[in-house]
Amino acid sequence: MKKALYGLKQAHRAWYEHLSKFLLEKYFSRDKVDTTLFIKRKLNDILLVQIYVDDIIFGSTNDYLCKEFSQDMQSEFEMSMMGELNFFLGLQIKQTKNGIFINQSKYCRLNSQIWDRKC
Repeated sequence: MKKALYGLKQAHRAWYEHLSKFLLEKYFSRDKVDTTLFIKRKLNDILLVQIYVDDIIFGSTNDYLCKEFSQDMQSEFEMSMMGELNFFLGLQIKQTKNGIFINQSKYCRLNSQIWDRKC
C-alpha cells in the first residue's frame, strides 16, 4: 500500500516536471511567486497558463496564441479540451463581451444551507 501511494506521488511529480520542461522549452517563464503559473510574452501579447494538479487553464490577449498553445499541448500530451472555463477551484466564471465575471454564489448558498441545518 505504501509503495502504491508513494508511486502515485512520484508519478504526479514526474508529470509536472515533464510539463514544466516542455513549457520552458516553448519560451514560457515560470512565475517567481506562483511556480504553477507560466507566462509567455510575444510582442504586446501575453499567454498565461495555470497548472492545478492535472488541470490546465490558459488564456491570452491573442486568440492565435491560445490555438498555438492548444496544438502544442495536444502534440506532446494526451489531453482533451474541455472548452470555455465555467468553474475552477470553487469559483464560477462567466465570460461575456463586457468582461470576465467571477463569483462564488453556489459556495455561499451551500454554506448557508449547512448553517441552517446546524441551527
